[in-house]
Amino acid sequence: MPSTAGQDLWLMPAFHQLVSRKRKFIARLTLGTLVPYYAFVLIAAFAPNLLAARVFGANVMTAGWTVGVLLIAGTWLLTGLYIYRANGEFDALTSEILKGAGQ
Repeated sequence: MPSTAGQDLWLMPAFHQLVSRKRKFIARLTLGTLVPYYAFVLIAAFAPNLLAARVFGANVMTAGWTVGVLLIAGTWLLTGLYIYRANGEFDALTSEILKGAGQ
């Protein structure tokens, strides 16, 4: 039975390294996103007075709004970090793998 390009890739150690690195990185980013969001929701559910606290004195801004904005900004930063690493390290590894596979 003739082998296909996809089957050849699975046999390459560099491909397994790429998949492993990418999965670990994505798992860390996922945890870095989900843990703060779920913590925010749990605090809102069980200790809403913490998020209702005023920040910056008598301002109308509450801690909930501040934390919410920081969560969104953090998600953008993590997305940017993924894009930076994907376009750099992961794309370079992918190019090496494809050159090694003769594609």
